[in-house]
Amino acid sequence: MASIQDFSGYQPTWCPGCGDWGIGMAIKKALVELNYSPDQVAVVFGIGCSGNMNDFLNAYGLHSLHGRALPNAIGIKLANHKLPVLAVVGDGDCYGEGGNHFIHACRGNHDITVIVHDNGVYGLTTGQSAPTALKGYRSKSTPLGLIEAPVNPLALALTSGVTFVAQGFAGDLNHLVLILKEAITHKGFSLVNVLQPCVTFNKVNTYQYYLQRVYKLDKDYQKDNFKLALDKALEVNEEKFPLGVIYQVKRPCYHESLPQTSSLPLVEKKRFLEYDSLIKEFI
Repeated sequence: MASIQDFSGYQPTWCPGCGDWGIGMAIKKALVELNYSPDQVAVVFGIGCSGNMNDFLNAYGLHSLHGRALPNAIGIKLANHKLPVLAVVGDGDCYGEGGNHFIHACRGNHDITVIVHDNGVYGLTTGQSAPTALKGYRSKSTPLGLIEAPVNPLALALTSGVTFVAQGFAGDLNHLVLILKEAITHKGFSLVNVLQPCVTFNKVNTYQYYLQRVYKLDKDYQKDNFKLALDKALEVNEEKFPLGVIYQVKRPCYHESLPQTSSLPLVEKKRFLEYDSLIKEFI
């Protein structure tokens, strides 16, 4: 165990009051409380305001292409399944451009933790509507109101075969830390959808809006009840937002089902001489 636990990177440039601040602090606090150090964690970032955390979080980081954070995170996990792997992404990045990757990562139950900044807009490009924006939402890209129905991240994950689904709120840091710690230590695909107010461009889903509509799940809530979890996910239609671990079950991870990675990580396996000689031809 390394003695240095400083996950602080450069000073963040997020807008004052942005929910990203709370998420960033919660991630750092969760990693410290789990006794990780920066050299023991890999974090893949998407593109957007959430992705800018690549500069603000000190860890083994990779800034992926837009929508491609999850396949990069999966690749890292398959190479070294002993390494905790996080993907920090935005709602547009993960549920929009990366929607196809998201679905298949869920059904594969890859052992990664996906933390989504859900603010309903593309904040970095000045507020266009994202997949989680409500129908009728007006933005620069939808001045007459959004035509499509919003994506329901929790329901989409549940019906795609995920083994851990949780929802947090950027305005409740301590509760979010608890959720993140459970997600990171869960064996299998973990989704943490974080309700994250964008104070600059989204004037609908504000801190005040969420504070009137969020509630924490009871301590005796049945986390392994799929139908109950789906009911909780659908409460968004009533503008109710449950906070906590909504669903959690055990199922073999993707790498545990492969003979090549079921025991030793690929990075620890001995290379064949033929492979080494082949590599020399390209160096």
